[in-house]
Amino acid sequence: MNWRDLDEDDVRVRPNPRGSRPRTKIRPSYENAPQGMVLEVHLARYRVLTDDGVEVLATLAKELRSEGCVTCDRVVLAGDVSGKTGALARIVQIKPRTSELTRIADDGSEQRIVANADQLVIVMAAANPEPRTRLVDRFLVAAYRQNLTPVLVITKCDLADPAEFIENFSATNLQVIKTSKQQPATLELMKLIQGKKSVFVGHSGVGKSTLINILAPLSARATGEVNEATGKGKHTSSSAVALKVDGGWIIDTPGVRTFGLAGATANEILPAFSELSEVANSCPRDCSHLEGSPDCELDVAVASASLKPERLASFRRLAESISSVDWQ
Repeated sequence: MNWRDLDEDDVRVRPNPRGSRPRTKIRPSYENAPQGMVLEVHLARYRVLTDDGVEVLATLAKELRSEGCVTCDRVVLAGDVSGKTGALARIVQIKPRTSELTRIADDGSEQRIVANADQLVIVMAAANPEPRTRLVDRFLVAAYRQNLTPVLVITKCDLADPAEFIENFSATNLQVIKTSKQQPATLELMKLIQGKKSVFVGHSGVGKSTLINILAPLSARATGEVNEATGKGKHTSSSAVALKVDGGWIIDTPGVRTFGLAGATANEILPAFSELSEVANSCPRDCSHLEGSPDCELDVAVASASLKPERLASFRRLAESISSVDWQ
């Protein structure tokens, strides 16, 4: 038979086992679907508090897995949102974030920690373990980049006077709260967290979980001792957890010994120094604003006494800490 003798009736079509109806491009609308806030992420399961006050366990929809979901994300849910034992809902949308706290982990990967926070509470101990200026600098940069209000809480002030350490940040307008076993500053801390989502960060052993147990006694966060020989604490939190307190939220994060920053620049932290930012507008376009930068108007302003040298020095220390190899 010549191929010219064939017509469409001679073509054998393989039957479609899934049916002949074409797949629609119309996706479900979740306009009226229940919403909530992620309280905790653990092993690809998400503990979510719905706006109706029901705590549900959820998984992440396949199309969202590459993006990921973090504590305090606002999400849209589908499936079983009854909260009953064995029920599993599905997160089908992640709402736009107002802020996103991230860090570079030891292996070089970028980790999202918390979304939609209002302020960053940096917890350092006056002693045992010793406070780390450079780590606080990095936390400050992370806060300024995401427009989070930073607050420094110094614990264990009964063991040592933190005045010299606090002096490192005297030019940053940073609010500082000092606590100890005898004077825990509970009222001041409660006022601090009212009506806000407050992320508590700090390296292991500084007493972060102890503070949180005072502010949120029903949370029963595990606490650990500091190794006297190494001066290091034991990790007592394995993931970021949002805890409801009177008038606000506390987000407890795992203790960190390093806090790397990805892609940060000096210009991103300039807005935290309003008077410096105004002067820097007159700098050359490619000015780094760091020490030794040619024609930097910040140096000119300090020389003419229109800027405080302490403020410029503080800004430059923060900016230089971004690219520092030592993350401690």
